[in-house]
Amino acid sequence: MSWLFVLVQQVKSFIIPLLVVLVAGRRGDNMYELWGLVGVGALVLVSLWQYFTYRYGVLGDALVIRSGLLERSLRVIPFARIHNVALQQNLLHRVFGVAEVRLESAGGQKPEAEMRVLKLDKALALEALVRRRAHAVDAPADAAVRDDAEPLLYLPTGEVVRLGLISNRGMVVVAASVAALFQFGGGDVVEDYAEQGVRQAVGWAGDHSYGTSEYAIGAVVLLLVLLALVRLLSVVLALLQFHGFTLTGHGRRLTVERGLLGRWRTSASRRRIQAWTLTETVLHRLFRRRSLDVDIAVSQHAQQQRALRELAPVATPAACDDLVERLLPHAAWTGLDWQPLPKAVWWRIFLPGALVTCATTALLYLRFGMPGLWLLLWLPWSAFKARKHARCMAFALGEELVAVREGWWSRHWRFAEIDKLQALRLGRSPLDRWLGSTTLFLDTAGANALGPPLRIRFLPDTQARELYDRLAGSLSRRPLRW
Repeated sequence: MSWLFVLVQQVKSFIIPLLVVLVAGRRGDNMYELWGLVGVGALVLVSLWQYFTYRYGVLGDALVIRSGLLERSLRVIPFARIHNVALQQNLLHRVFGVAEVRLESAGGQKPEAEMRVLKLDKALALEALVRRRAHAVDAPADAAVRDDAEPLLYLPTGEVVRLGLISNRGMVVVAASVAALFQFGGGDVVEDYAEQGVRQAVGWAGDHSYGTSEYAIGAVVLLLVLLALVRLLSVVLALLQFHGFTLTGHGRRLTVERGLLGRWRTSASRRRIQAWTLTETVLHRLFRRRSLDVDIAVSQHAQQQRALRELAPVATPAACDDLVERLLPHAAWTGLDWQPLPKAVWWRIFLPGALVTCATTALLYLRFGMPGLWLLLWLPWSAFKARKHARCMAFALGEELVAVREGWWSRHWRFAEIDKLQALRLGRSPLDRWLGSTTLFLDTAGANALGPPLRIRFLPDTQARELYDRLAGSLSRRPLRW
C-alpha cells in the first residue's frame, strides 16, 4: 500500500489547483469539473509508477537507492554521510503499521532519501542498520559496537503539561491563524464579527448601570479568560507533539521518540551535534525548569520540524546539567570558570532602547502634547533591566568547551565544543571603535537563525584579540569534527 501514501502526499501538494479546477468547472456546462477527477487519476498512476520503480538495498558501507524507469536514478549514499534518520507516523501510518523514513545529511537542500512508506519493523531495522554501519565507520577498528539502549530522559504527562504552560505555541498558532485569515481575504469577516461583538458589548453595558470599577474588573476577567484559553491550546499542542517523549542513547547515536496521534522518531549521531543552548524564561523559573536544545548539521529542508532539536523540551536544571555532563563527559560543564564582562557595559545594552524610547516620546509629544511624555517612565525600568542583564553576562573558555551566558528576564546559555567551531570573527561597530570594545563571533554549522548567536559581546579590544588568538591557535592544531 505504499502507493496510497505517495498519492496522499501528492494530493496535499496539488489540492489547491484541483479545488480551483473543480470550482471553476462548475460555472460552465462543459463538464470541466471532471478535469479534477482526471488529475486525481493521473496522480494515482504516478504513485503506482513510483511504487513499482523504487528499490533500495545495501552495498558494503553504503545504501543504494534505485528509482525511475524511463528516467533512471541510482544513488549511493555512504552510511558515514547520513547524519540523521527520521521516522514519521501520522494517524494513517499507525493504522496500517507503517512509517515514512527520511535520511538526511549536512548541507543539502533536501534529504538524501525519502521512503514512503516502509513497514514499521523494516523502518526500525533500517535505522538500526544505519546506526551500526555508521558507528563501524567512525569507530576504531578494535572498538566494539554497542547497540544497547541507554535511557537518558523521559517526560511523563505532567512534565508535558508543564511544557505547554511554559511555551507560547498557542499564541503563535492564534497569531498565524489571524494572519492567514487576513492574507486570504478573511479580514472582512473578522472585522464584521469584531464590530458586532463590540456593539453587543456596548449595548449590554448601556442596559446595566455598573460603575467604572465593575467594568474594569470585567475587562480584566475577560482578558484572563482569553489568556487561559490560549494557554490551554498550548497544553493541547504540547501533548500532541511531545507526549511520551523519550531520549535514549544507542552507542554513539541519540534517538528521540515523541507524539500522541502521530509519532516521530529521530536518530542522529552525537558527534553531529554542533552547539548547545540552555534556555530559562520567566515561566521556566516559575516552574523551576529549563530546556536544552542542540544544533545538528543536517539538510536545511522545509520539513525540518522533525529534525532532532530538543534534547530536553522541559526538565529541571539538575537534569539538564546531568544530561550535558553525560553527553559531554570531557567538557567539565559544571566546573567551568565563568568570567564576567565589565560592569560598564550595562549602558551599551540600555542605549539602543533609550534612543528608540526618546524618539517615540518626541513623536507622541508632537501629536498628543504632555500625555505623550508618560512614555519616559519606561526609561528607569529599561535601565534596571540593562544593569541586571550586564551582571548576568559572562563567558567561559575551557580545554574542550567555549560557553556564553546572557539574559536576566529570559536567560540562555550557549556553548559548543572547540573542535566544532568553523569560523572566528571579530566585529566592531563605529561605537565599538570609539569605546575600544570588540565582539567575538563563533560560528558553527547548523545554527538556528532564530536562536541566540554564539558570541561574546562588548569585550575590551585587547582581551577580545587575545581570545581570538588563543582559539585560532587551538583550532589550527585540531581537526574539524563533524
